[in-house]
Formats: sequence, structure tokens, C-alpha cells
Amino acid sequence: MPNPSPNYGFQISGPGTRHFAVTPSNTADLSIQPRALYIASGTTVAIRDEGGVDITYPVTAGQILPFRGVRILATGTDATVIGWY
Repeated sequence: MPNPSPNYGFQISGPGTRHFAVTPSNTADLSIQPRALYIASGTTVAIRDEGGVDITYPVTAGQILPFRGVRILATGTDATVIGWY
């Protein structure tokens, strides 16, 4: 299906146009920095921000975290996470 609005550029607050499965890792940053994270299942997700700060969030299935983390840590994450960009 063609894009009905081809003259509009990327908007960080706009909807994502692609998605990818996130594999949590304690050593590797995400290859793509997402616009948001969708929680498919699980109860916790540990996210590292651009400043290197790690925080574990309680989450529920179907929740959307509008956060652009650089790494999803394996330690502290039991959620199945999908990135949107």
C-alpha cells in the first residue's frame, strides 16, 4: 500500500512504521533505538538509557512504554518485548 502522506517527514511523536523483536542482553545495545517498546508478555523489563542508567520497570502484557532506551538488559527482564520505530 503506498504511503498516503509521502511529503511528511519522520516525526518522533508520530506512529512507528517498523517493528522488531528485542533480545535482552547485558552486553549489547539495541541495533535500532526504538520510539517505543510494546510488552507482549511478562512482568518486568530492565532498560538502560543514553546516560547509562539502568531501571527495572514493572509491566503488564499490552503495555506500551514510550521510551527510547539503548539497551534491554537480560538481568531483570522477563518480558517479551517488541520495539517500534
